[in-house]
Formats: sequence, C-alpha cells, structure tokens
Amino acid sequence: MLNFLETAMAALAASLTSIVFFKVELLGVGVPLIVLWLVAGAVFCTVYFNFINIRGFATAIKLLTQKPKYKDAVVGEITHFQALTTAVSGTVGIGNIAGVAVAISLGGAGAAFWLAVAGFLGMSTKFCECTLSTLYRQNRSDATVAGGPMYYLQEGLARIGRPKLGKAMAKFYALCMVIGCFGIGNMFQSNQAAVILTSQLGESNFAYSNVLVGLVLAVAIGLVIIGGLKSIASVTSRLVPMMLVIYLALVIIVLGLNYSQVGDAFALIFSEAFTANGVSGGVIGAMIIGFQRAVFSNEAGLGSAGIAHAAAKTDEPVTQGMVALLEPFIDSVVVCTMTALVIVILVILPGEATNGISGIEMSIRAFDKAIPGSSPLLAIIATLFAFSTMLAWSYYGLIALEYLVGRSELSGMIFRVTFLFFIVVGSAINLQSVIDISDALVFLISIPNLIGLYLLAPEVKRELIAFQQRYSKI
Repeated sequence: MLNFLETAMAALAASLTSIVFFKVELLGVGVPLIVLWLVAGAVFCTVYFNFINIRGFATAIKLLTQKPKYKDAVVGEITHFQALTTAVSGTVGIGNIAGVAVAISLGGAGAAFWLAVAGFLGMSTKFCECTLSTLYRQNRSDATVAGGPMYYLQEGLARIGRPKLGKAMAKFYALCMVIGCFGIGNMFQSNQAAVILTSQLGESNFAYSNVLVGLVLAVAIGLVIIGGLKSIASVTSRLVPMMLVIYLALVIIVLGLNYSQVGDAFALIFSEAFTANGVSGGVIGAMIIGFQRAVFSNEAGLGSAGIAHAAAKTDEPVTQGMVALLEPFIDSVVVCTMTALVIVILVILPGEATNGISGIEMSIRAFDKAIPGSSPLLAIIATLFAFSTMLAWSYYGLIALEYLVGRSELSGMIFRVTFLFFIVVGSAINLQSVIDISDALVFLISIPNLIGLYLLAPEVKRELIAFQQRYSKI
C-alpha cells in the first residue's frame, strides 16, 4: 500500500512541477516563472504602499500590546493576538528548521540572505492580502466569520466591474487551497516530524515507526480541530509563543557557544549571496532557492493567513494587515536567519559534506554538534512546529471547502477525516515527493491571489489612508 502511494505521489509531483515550475532563461540560468511572479508581487506591494513593511512595524506592535483606540468590534471570533498566532502557527513550522537546511544545501550559504530579503518584502504582501481578507469577510448568522482570498476575489473584483473574472478566480483559488492544504500544511509537516522523532526513538523499536508517529499526530490534531477556530486559536495562542521562545533560546545558546564564528557566518552568507560559484546556478541560483524556500516558509503571496485574520474581532480591516506584516518578519527574517547561522557555523564553515542528508537531519547534526544530546529537545520543538502548522492549515482548507460546497456537518466531517488520514500518509512516504507536490501547489495558489492584489491594491491604499487619518496616534 505504501509503495503504491509513493509511486503515485512521485508521478503527481513530476506532473505538477513540470507545469508550475516552467523556467525562463535569466543570465544563463533557468528561473521558474512562478518565482519571478511572486518576487514581482512582493516588490510591487512594498513600493505601492510606500514601504509599509517599515512604516507599519511600530503600529503593528502597538496593536498587539495596547488597548485599541477605536470602537469595539461587533463581529469576529478571535483577538488580534490569536489571529497572529494562528497565522504564525501556519508559517513557523518544520520549514524553519528543515527548509532552511534544504535551501543552504542547494543554494549555498547565500540562499539564507535571499530568504531573509524575501521575508522583508513579503511583509508588504501580507499587509495587503490580510487587509482585503478582513474587508471582504462574511459574517454568518451563527456569529462565525469566513474570509480569505476567495471572498475578496469574488466580491472585490465584482465591485470594480469584473464579477465573472472574480468568481472564476475565487473558485480556482479555493479548489487549490483545499488540495494544497494536504501538502504544505499536512504531509510535509508530518513527514519531517516522523523523521526526527523516529531518529530519536530508534526505528528498530517499531516496525512501522513513521506510521505510528503519524497516527499519534492525527489523533492529537483531531482532538483540537473538532472544536473549530476558537479551539485552534486557543491552542495556538499558548503553543506558538512557548515554542518560539524555547527554540530561539536554544539557538541563542548555540550561537553563544560559537560567538567567535558568528561574524564569519554573516560574512559568508552575505558574500555568497552575491558571489556564489559552487552552487547550482551561482548567485541567481542562490536567489531563486532563497525566495522559493521563503514563500514555502512564510506564505506571503498565498493569501492563506488572511483566512485566519478575517476572523479577528475588529471593525478596522487595516489593523489585521498591520498585525499580519509581522509574520514574515518573525518567520523568515528572525527564525530562519538564526537557524541559518547555526547551520553555517556548525556544518558549512567546517566543510562537512551535505550530500544525501535531508533537511531536518542537517539541522539535527548542527545542534547536536554544539550541544551534545540536544537532539531530543529539537525533536520535540520540531514536532510542536509541525503540530501547530497542521492546526492552522486544517482551518484554511475547511473554509475553502465551505466556500465551494457550502457549510454542512457532513462535508466538514469528511474533510477533517481526510485531513487526518493524509497526516498518516505524509509520515510514511518519500520526502522529495512531498516537497515537490507542496511547492507546486503553493505556487499555483499564488496566481489568482496576486492578480487580485494587483487589481484591488488601490482599495487597500484608500483604506490605509483613511485609517491613518482617523487613528494617527495609534
């Protein structure tokens, strides 16, 4: 059964990647057209909103830490902080540990620089898509809320006179999200969690150890998602801050033990970002890999975070855009960069071979080298990352499904059971197929979303200007 699934996944991965990652020649290097599409969208949002990723940073912090100075919300299910932690739980996952290692092994140390740059630019994209998601959310009769790209594509484009285009793109987006949630937010997470846990437990102890890990994760996820968004937000608002603090504390200890090499690591990352020769595609290759891994990690341009932020208790859509721009900063600029420093100092600078090592194994090697015996703690952290990511993406997929087929107990139950089943599947199949399928589906989702952002950007700018005029002292 598992062999059949692996074969099927490999075939699907080959088909999807050949279509989605169509390449064009740029300075002699084949560049995936979809990566250029995402970079262009991030640059556009950064310039069009006058570097809101910098200007809005202080406001975002104030919105999270101070009592709102605007009227109380009449709709919404969760707080600003819960919206942020739910969305962050969907982005800060195994990719922050394993994905960074994959980027460095393929693109050299310089890929870490471009990963951070992509995160910086992605802050502006997140601002735009989460503002729109909250602006066009639907308030249901049972006091719940539904929002996200499918809603602002349909309603927003209808408002500017393109109803047919909006409805078609909304349905396409929702369909891709339903399918895609089983890859990026499910199988990849359970796969890497299973790899790191079984490496600690010892595969000889369990004949089907990966499957066992998948089953345990599926049961734990099922106990949370049955309670809906409020249950998910309640768990993530406690889990996300805790796991980030523990992971960053571990990284800081490792860097502290190797403080004399931190400068060399930064120098290597920066120099190889512009002079890389020993990696696939040189500088352009490092840039492509960095941006590609960044989008997989922080999801800027996918619109997924907007689904969580749309449920926030606020009557000011711009507040959710402001809060959301912190997510790529936390994910790609802070967490990924710190992970990259650990890997560069303990694996790359000593000149250790990285061929044939999967992402999570490279990270384990780095941490264990600095702090012998730390791998069990890293395994727990990685599993928590995977757990929280799957919680968020189960909600994203469900909202997308409800957009397509309507709300019903039956469809919701079928989706949840299917989602849990793929957690087990992902834990047992080959990693490369999971990565290929996830990447392809992630980038496919970005096509209709970014078209919507381009067309609706003037509306977001009007909302931003009006918000700043009303609450200039926030």
